[in-house]
Amino acid sequence: MSEPINVGIVGLGRWAKVLTRAARASTSIRIVTGYSRSQEKRDAFQAEFADTGFKSAATMEAMLADPSIKGVIITVPNEQHLPVAEQIAKAGKHIYTEKPIAAELSDGLKIEALQKQYGVTVTVGHSARLLAGVRMMKEKIDAGELGRVGFIEANFSNERALELTPQTWRWYKDRAPGGPLSQLAVHMFDIVHLLGGDVSQVSSIASKLSPVGAEVDDQSMSLVKFGNGTIAYVGTCWTSPGIFSVRVFGSKGLMHYEVDFGTWDTPSNLHKTSALYIQRGKDCYGKREDLTIPASDMFRDELEQFAQSCVTGTVPMLSAHNGNVAIAMMNAALKSIDRNGALVAVDEVMEAARKA
Repeated sequence: MSEPINVGIVGLGRWAKVLTRAARASTSIRIVTGYSRSQEKRDAFQAEFADTGFKSAATMEAMLADPSIKGVIITVPNEQHLPVAEQIAKAGKHIYTEKPIAAELSDGLKIEALQKQYGVTVTVGHSARLLAGVRMMKEKIDAGELGRVGFIEANFSNERALELTPQTWRWYKDRAPGGPLSQLAVHMFDIVHLLGGDVSQVSSIASKLSPVGAEVDDQSMSLVKFGNGTIAYVGTCWTSPGIFSVRVFGSKGLMHYEVDFGTWDTPSNLHKTSALYIQRGKDCYGKREDLTIPASDMFRDELEQFAQSCVTGTVPMLSAHNGNVAIAMMNAALKSIDRNGALVAVDEVMEAARKA
């Protein structure tokens, strides 16, 4: 793309700032306008990003009527994604929505359907699949270097449950179902789907150990079965120091990737303190080969993929379908907890959501 794509953004909170800062470093996309119901937020956002040429819009309708913007980024709360996405699609603008694609799978499927209905694209910000280490794992798998992949381990944990109070929305079951299952494991479900292929069934168990007394569970362990026979484990602990790790086991080798969670909000620095290695053949840990992780920025990369989708009309990696599969896996895990850890078919969850 010779000229950057101009886009708008709706919801001018903390995450809108993270994405607008990421766009500063891109030559492919510019966030030039945005809308929030709060005049105070609009004024503050415009002042903070004056160097980018950002101008806030007085109304959502005014922003969508701007012919210079090709798409709109959604950073409003999850339960508002569907009505906002419908408004954007009706204006003929392409859609980028933060993860998860929606609070409910039925809403996510309706957002996915907007593509065919209005001839627009939907990009979902599952940025973790764009981490450099995850991409290198996918490349090695596709190249056959690991042989037949049989097992995947993924863990995303932090200490959030030790800090919850009744004033925080994550305290409540109805707003953060499963606790870390809906807040952290959904990222890892998307990654194991990327690395392992089509998912058939999920089972899960959960526990509540934090002393603060929140409604939500704070530990979860999920098992995933893929259509090709591969199996995976996804773990989340909400009462421990932060970790983000993925390990893939193949017949010719295994790979391990671990991110320094302290640099999560500055993704351009992640490669400096993260680890990625491969063990080949019958080598043990002492003969592992440390791999160089290239510098990257998953937030800038996801925005550039959105810009590309505005031009090409296709969404190769961050698709609405992939976003809905991640939610379906999470919902299957929650249903499994209610069924004492029984395997739940992802197709069953999808079908129920289509009928909702």
